[in-house]
Amino acid sequence: MSTNLEATRTFSIEVIQKLQAAGFQALWAGGCVRDLLLGKPSKDYDVATSATPDEVRDVFGHDRTLPIGASFGVITVQGGKRRGQVEVATFRTDLGYSDGRRPDDVRFSSAEEDAQRRDFTINGMFYDPIQEKVLDYVGGQRDLKNRLLRSIGNPFERFEEDKLRMLRAVRFSSTFAFDLELQTQHAIREYASHIHVVSAERIAAEMRRMLTDDRRMIAVRMLRDLTLLQEILPEVDATVGHALRWSETYHSLERLAVGDFRVAMALLLRYACQNSLLNGNPLKPIQPAEAVCSRWKLTNDETKTIQWLLRHEHTVRHADQVAWPKLQRLLIADYAPLLIAMGYAVQRARDNSTIGVEHAESCMSLPEEELNPDPLLSGSDLIQAGFKPGPQFQRVLEAVRNEQLEKRLQTTDEAIAFARANWE
Repeated sequence: MSTNLEATRTFSIEVIQKLQAAGFQALWAGGCVRDLLLGKPSKDYDVATSATPDEVRDVFGHDRTLPIGASFGVITVQGGKRRGQVEVATFRTDLGYSDGRRPDDVRFSSAEEDAQRRDFTINGMFYDPIQEKVLDYVGGQRDLKNRLLRSIGNPFERFEEDKLRMLRAVRFSSTFAFDLELQTQHAIREYASHIHVVSAERIAAEMRRMLTDDRRMIAVRMLRDLTLLQEILPEVDATVGHALRWSETYHSLERLAVGDFRVAMALLLRYACQNSLLNGNPLKPIQPAEAVCSRWKLTNDETKTIQWLLRHEHTVRHADQVAWPKLQRLLIADYAPLLIAMGYAVQRARDNSTIGVEHAESCMSLPEEELNPDPLLSGSDLIQAGFKPGPQFQRVLEAVRNEQLEKRLQTTDEAIAFARANWE
């Protein structure tokens, strides 16, 4: 049984009720409070409390709690398969960030002190769902009303503590369509070159969330303006260069109709990979894309799909001028719908001429026996007909398949005869 978000929300309220009944302060904290005030659904309901980790475990029992984050004051309370789990964090003050990512140590504190250690004002509020009351020590409600993303306290100190917050600032600002406060902008530009202390996986995770959002173009524009893009994607920043190329890249991201990370990455890397695509072996990895995928530790599927899209987007954009056997092989691929989406995005960004992509899309709706008929000939058929296995097999089978798709061969006998005539 999968976790139900409403059930998790209800469970988190029960956790708060039980902690309050035991004499502790307990509140919703962070993103779920922000989402509540914005009228948006929340994926997580984190609880902050005055109870220490040991006291939390005493309240809920050791068999229902996991002390995975206990050293930072976090205990996970389990609610079962349907209700999921809730992280309960003791109010704390962080003591030093020598690695630029995680606190060296923590000291348990009050709700007001806990709010001061958080990243942005809109994420620094608490809410008591029992009394239906907001606790705002950082001006988060004011900034939500003004649609402003602002660091809590001194932004230079916040980014010095945790460099990942720079990418989070861009994500929150772009996703919520909030202005980024000027001092927070200045601090990001100051610390942009320090982003490399953040792990590649965390950078990729933030980029995945930005690029799958409808406002992905705004996010990329902000990354570039704040000099973060040249740090995390030097391949793109160094090769797109020309203003017209940037304009096309931005607008293709804006016009992308699917929220798929792989397509968005292919659009972002498109100009960076242009020389490799023109001059490279089509069977070898596309170097700039390969470098980024490897550095960010993307999955094999993501890496394969991104490179496949980059290799074939030009073909699908001019599909009305492409021989059917070549086009057919693209349209029966698993990633064909993503290729169509990429083709539309590029063409709508260029000149809005989508004839080629429309042709490809219409061909995808052909009956299966026409789009992808069973091959007339296999390797076994060739052997049975007396051909000796060897390097020519693949070439001949490919030629037979092309003739079949062009409807110049209709039967297996015709295919065998064609194979004999073209065997060298």
